[in-house]
Amino acid sequence: MSVVAAIILAAGPSSRLGQPKQLVGFGGESLLERALRLAKEAEASPVLAVLGANFAPICASIPFDGAIPVFNDKWEQGMSTSIHAGLNETEVRAPEVSGALVMTCDQPRLSSEHLRNLLDAFAVQAKPSIVASAYAGIHGIPAVFPRSVFPNLHALHGDKGARVLLEKPPCPLIAVLFEGGEVDIDLPSDLANLG
Repeated sequence: MSVVAAIILAAGPSSRLGQPKQLVGFGGESLLERALRLAKEAEASPVLAVLGANFAPICASIPFDGAIPVFNDKWEQGMSTSIHAGLNETEVRAPEVSGALVMTCDQPRLSSEHLRNLLDAFAVQAKPSIVASAYAGIHGIPAVFPRSVFPNLHALHGDKGARVLLEKPPCPLIAVLFEGGEVDIDLPSDLANLG
């Protein structure tokens, strides 16, 4: 049985939104609470939320319930630093993991079923493979990266997320369809379409 950690990237300041998107309400829970719940329901373990901007109010507002908040003190240097912080904490807490599920909290169409499909596809591969979400003609996150690709994730810098590894994968890549994966929340107008 492969053990896969979930690394939820939620350190950004949401400057274009004008409020911390992590705390935006959706379906009776905040977006970050929802992401934590979906990762747990998919049986990722451990579940890590990498935070940066608005760390104190987010931690004060959200019941982590076994999930682990990780403070990224370099969050202003871009998304790659949050990936590094999540991987470093994963190595400390679960050195036996076979992979990492990298996701954000701002994809309102995401379901635990989709995350489970990603993890199931990852578990049955004969050799280390990336399993990525497919939507809007691209491969994107959520995506599961095998341990063999952790050095590639550590090599990312600046505001480069994992997408660069999905465009030029260093190992086989399996795509799992994610209807609505392109829907995310960056602007106030995106909130109006949350319903």
